[in-house]
Amino acid sequence: MANSDEIAEIRRAVRALCADFSGAYWREKDCARAYPGEFVDALTKAGFLSALIPEAYGGAGLKLNAAVAIMEEIQASGCNGASAHAQMYIMNTLLKYGSEDQKRNYLPDIASGKLRLQAFGVSEPASGTDTLSLRTVAERDGDEYVINGQKIWTSRAEHSDLMLLLARTKPREEVMRKTEGLSVFLVDMRTVVGPKTASGGGMSIKPIRTMMNHSTTEIFFDDMRIPASALVGEEGKGFRYILSGMNAERILIAAECVGDAKWFIDKAANYGKERNVFGRAIGQNQGVQFPIARCYAQMRAAELMVHHAAKVYDKGGNPGAEANMAKLLASEASWAAADMCVQTLGGFGFAEEYDVERKFREARLYTVAPISTNLILSYIAEHVLGLPRSY
Repeated sequence: MANSDEIAEIRRAVRALCADFSGAYWREKDCARAYPGEFVDALTKAGFLSALIPEAYGGAGLKLNAAVAIMEEIQASGCNGASAHAQMYIMNTLLKYGSEDQKRNYLPDIASGKLRLQAFGVSEPASGTDTLSLRTVAERDGDEYVINGQKIWTSRAEHSDLMLLLARTKPREEVMRKTEGLSVFLVDMRTVVGPKTASGGGMSIKPIRTMMNHSTTEIFFDDMRIPASALVGEEGKGFRYILSGMNAERILIAAECVGDAKWFIDKAANYGKERNVFGRAIGQNQGVQFPIARCYAQMRAAELMVHHAAKVYDKGGNPGAEANMAKLLASEASWAAADMCVQTLGGFGFAEEYDVERKFREARLYTVAPISTNLILSYIAEHVLGLPRSY
């Protein structure tokens, strides 16, 4: 793991990069619902998005605690790491279970920025977070797999070259355990996007406009053919592979939430010092002070849980409980801070130029995705407290 001095330097470097992307940049992208490609390119060039890629493949070879610092600082600087965070957590599945050929063929180009690995095809309209009920099917046909089905909420698909796809390779009724029969594929989207032809195609991408600029999409597969070499690990073991990656995802997104909370708290505290009403700074009033102080305490508690979860992950343990609790506490802390910040700024909290309303909309996502608060509570109840399964 990176030591404290290394982490401090990483944080400084991320802040310096983010300083080149002001609120005006993000407001422009948000208004146009445009992908912040310049920001993603800058993160790539600086080596931040390849932090988890081993040095042998052109990356920095860092641990998750370094990635946590990167994503937290991006958010705390007022930027939006959701434009690039998938490359961090998707990487885990490829690093742990990908073949040597897959790593050698793709990781150096991902590290250099020649290729983007940003799309994660898991959720479906009929299954949502009930991943074991997904219906997208991959059937083996000689040296290829033929994919048919549909995915939803596959963010950044229009801006990615590669996608990690979860599909069913054996019918659910034919497997011994319900967690079997799902497989992971590393799909090169450059050859399959477009109408089905003899030479390729079979994948169509439909953007979904949402309340925040999240570049999310719906994807349809129509007899899409991919080489058998796209299979990651063993056929039928994909659910376990994805779960491992989801722990990293939840920890990293929890770090982003901590960064968001810090941004909202700083914004509110500074406004409280500067805004004068009735002849005094509003921050002198306990009615303003107390909500800010409470959000700060809530954020610090979540921050400790995030760092603990990353430590468990980096030591090779199973951080399922820690990752879920980190995501729960951090998402609630960021949303509480967002609400507090709007209340503190009053009317100015709704004005675009202050960036609060944009960050407010972005922060709302994380109590719902990538896993809802209720499902996390169900996980804790069953797997930590030993209560009967509720679903």
